[in-house]
Amino acid sequence: MARDFVLPDLGEGLTEAEIRQVLVREGEVVREDAPLLEVETDKATVEIPSPVGGRVEKIHVHPGQTVKVGQVLVSFGDGAAPPGPRPAATLDPTRTPAPAVTGAGRAAQTPAAPAEAPPRREGPAPATPATRRLARELRVDLRAVNGRGPGGRVTDDDVRAAAGTAATAPPSAPSATSPSGRAPAAASPAVAKPLARVGVEPPPLPKFEQWGPIERRPLSHLRRTIAERMTLSATLIPHVTHFDRADITDLDALIQRTLEAGKARGVTLTLTSFLLKAVALSLGEHPHFNASLDPAAGELIVKRYVHLGVAVATERGLIVPVIRDVDNKPLLELQRELGALAQRVREGKATLEDLRGGTFTVTNIGALGGTGAIPIINYPEAAILGVARGREEAVVRDGAIVPRLLLPLSLTFDHRVADGADGARFASAIVRRLEHPDELLLGM
Repeated sequence: MARDFVLPDLGEGLTEAEIRQVLVREGEVVREDAPLLEVETDKATVEIPSPVGGRVEKIHVHPGQTVKVGQVLVSFGDGAAPPGPRPAATLDPTRTPAPAVTGAGRAAQTPAAPAEAPPRREGPAPATPATRRLARELRVDLRAVNGRGPGGRVTDDDVRAAAGTAATAPPSAPSATSPSGRAPAAASPAVAKPLARVGVEPPPLPKFEQWGPIERRPLSHLRRTIAERMTLSATLIPHVTHFDRADITDLDALIQRTLEAGKARGVTLTLTSFLLKAVALSLGEHPHFNASLDPAAGELIVKRYVHLGVAVATERGLIVPVIRDVDNKPLLELQRELGALAQRVREGKATLEDLRGGTFTVTNIGALGGTGAIPIINYPEAAILGVARGREEAVVRDGAIVPRLLLPLSLTFDHRVADGADGARFASAIVRRLEHPDELLLGM
């Protein structure tokens, strides 16, 4: 009897994914937790592991296809699984004891077992790929974990609690999406899909072909996601932007002086690491910019942690990975983490965890040129800092005209959360720190 495996819940708010690669063949016998497919969702590229060991009877999807959570991906036959991993009894929800949710993502209909003594599951535990990976790292058997997530899904906190290392993770915020640097296993025609509609219904487009030849190109999954999120942010948030400039002459000189010493230690300080540190410390003084507005509750959710998103340009679109606890990390450690994270993003190896939980975003377009930009806030954050290219200009200092390197900054923030004066003070705090780089080295 064939057993269907559907697209599982990959995280809060994710309802669909694009198939990037099919990693198995029909007739192949796979082990439990062996990679089945590579999918892209919410800008992250992840591998979906096999929930059971057995023979792949039929593959229902192909590269380039967009699938919904709950849609059948692979059917398993009755072939024996390779030795080693435990066999799975079934993916049929009617044959899996509660409170488990089957690998097909559907809740069992039988009564739930007592929470204090969860039964050992015979079928696959409902969990995201990231949670499965965490369980392997902590040597936790997911079958013995009582899932407290939606529909009985096992969460990261459930795994940590089972391992005796329970920790309260910061609340996750939807992040801007992530890429895959690897090409699909087989080319497939792209299928155009309408964008999700937010706010005002747009009028119909004119027939452009009446004026000349046109070409229609379907949007990629990544570009659709970016377009929808930007529309959501621009529709819901009243944006206001404050412009400023920082004199980074001393900062640039410091970076140049430390080049050789940094290379000897395997790290080279960059302007971006100083920007992140200056923003993180300034957020400690102005916490309402490190927040999210809850209009329904009439409350401002102020985060007491500083996880900064850093916009990274890739061939497939803009990706925003997140560096955590920036305020508590020394500059050298921050620079190492920044370099490794940016490399993972460009190589398409970023995980969902690399892209979630941001509280504030920094986008530095200086390497690409321009005199300034007004970025759109990464919803549901409250603000974003745009940075353009620094230029040497004539400045009056102590009555004399001298050349100084000035860095254009644009702070865009949610006007429901802060007023113009608040934005000016926050931007001034960032400028002050950039103009005293020695203090940033000391974490001041």
